[in-house]
Amino acid sequence: MIEHRPVILAIFILTYAGVAIGRIPGLKLNRVGIALLGAIAMMIFSGKAAGETAASVHWPTLFLLFGFFVISAQLRISGFYDRIAGGISAQLGAPARFLLVVIAATAGLSAILNHDIVCYVLTPVVGAALVRKKVNPVPFLIALAAASNIGAAATLIGNPQDMMIGAVAGLSFLRYLLWSIVPVTFGLVVTYVIARRAPSGSPPAIDAAEVEPQPPAYPFNRQHTIKGLVILAVVIALFFTSLPKEIVVLVAAGIHLASRKYRTEEMLKLVAWPILVLFMSLFVVSGMFQSTGYGEELLQWLTRIGFSPARPGNETALTAGLTALIGNAPAVIVLIKIVPIAHASTAYIMAVANSFAGNLIMTASVSNIIVVQQARQQGIDISFRDFGRLGVPIAVVSLAGLYGWALLMGPGG
Repeated sequence: MIEHRPVILAIFILTYAGVAIGRIPGLKLNRVGIALLGAIAMMIFSGKAAGETAASVHWPTLFLLFGFFVISAQLRISGFYDRIAGGISAQLGAPARFLLVVIAATAGLSAILNHDIVCYVLTPVVGAALVRKKVNPVPFLIALAAASNIGAAATLIGNPQDMMIGAVAGLSFLRYLLWSIVPVTFGLVVTYVIARRAPSGSPPAIDAAEVEPQPPAYPFNRQHTIKGLVILAVVIALFFTSLPKEIVVLVAAGIHLASRKYRTEEMLKLVAWPILVLFMSLFVVSGMFQSTGYGEELLQWLTRIGFSPARPGNETALTAGLTALIGNAPAVIVLIKIVPIAHASTAYIMAVANSFAGNLIMTASVSNIIVVQQARQQGIDISFRDFGRLGVPIAVVSLAGLYGWALLMGPGG
């Protein structure tokens, strides 16, 4: 392994640099493709057998992700998301109340379901409703993205990276929920206040007919929506027991796949396969990097210069900075390799901070990108500057609140 260390370090740096940039000039690669190429390079140049390389993958996290993708797919195909979106758009009586409903609904759904799909479904409906009322939709849509990122931090199933942290650190679902609910609530209040006070500006010059969202992709099916919600409630209830979470979720996914109404391929095509490939690839890249010992050497160097990554302030800043640089999921996969989790609170801070920091810049979270792309398809332009004008203060104040809460709760929190 010693002779391969420089090569592995180079592959690690190049892979994460590519993930940060998001593309390679002259090629059609995206972040997922870059990460996959990095994993393949690690398998070739690490000097390890394929089985040893694959052992770097944290399979419980992938099983959790896959299971929740299927659960979310069943609810989407039964029309649940479209029904919620329609209900939200009907509340546009007063902009302030509508903003509150958007933030609360987005955060609540993101805490227990796939927050990327929440943004994908809600964005066009919210955008169209606001344009019809001749209200500038940009602050509302940025608030939607921010609420999705913050709301997902409320539980260990709100986003993929928090699932991974919970599985790797062996966190209690209930204890994390009780710890996170205060900073998450604070973050959502901050989101509402900042978005509410944002200059409204002139509504975009768009014909309302041009931004009308497409008819619901899936007709509402009450029976199967109830089935999906009941199974989701049972899954969450079982998370409060000692049963392995990944097994619970896979059983639920199996029940949905054994459907008399929906074909297997209908649900599987809604699974976010690129995200699974991204996680699998980055697990390999980061695992091979960790096996070189460079991670321990970096940690020792940071300790020598007086920067302990496990201190609440340092961990919050490190998590936020790395998230802004390479995105929240890639950042967490690196952080769990270099930040020693001596107390559960260390994992709690990492889980919440990476979600909050997803609001710093547009590219820090997939949810942000989805909102921007969906809005653009309606002719609603959200620039980096627009997003940063609201996203940066939301993230900074939310992270400050998290830091204060971590200090108050202490290591045993």
